[in-house]
Amino acid sequence: MSQADFRFRHPLRVRWAEVDPQGVVFNSRYLEYADVAITEYWRAVDFRAGHDDPLEFHVARATVNYRRPIRADEQVELSARTTRLGNSSMTMLIRIDGPAPDDLRAEIELVYVHVDLASGAPMPLPDYLRAAFTAYDAGAR
Repeated sequence: MSQADFRFRHPLRVRWAEVDPQGVVFNSRYLEYADVAITEYWRAVDFRAGHDDPLEFHVARATVNYRRPIRADEQVELSARTTRLGNSSMTMLIRIDGPAPDDLRAEIELVYVHVDLASGAPMPLPDYLRAAFTAYDAGAR
């Protein structure tokens, strides 16, 4: 997917604490960046508007494809979108791009499962959640 396929974008500046002695972002930080992207993306979608029922999601799978290094003090752009809505799970794709257009540094795929917190058993995704994510991503640039 190109950067244009993502409606949601969020800027992030790399901090010194996030890099190794060579000035390159530590591998583990990519999942932290994905967490920032998903948190802000879910906030932008506002899928909880008017709904107070408890929702709990667990990450079932995380895959990081590293393309090019991210360096200290670089301004990167996090992009996120939903690529699949299953019965109880949803798949999110996060792009991390450098300062130039389509300067892909990494792609991260996260699979979230909606679960009952007490039992840990999967639960169906609510219809309002499906509608909110589908409508939001349909507005991609």
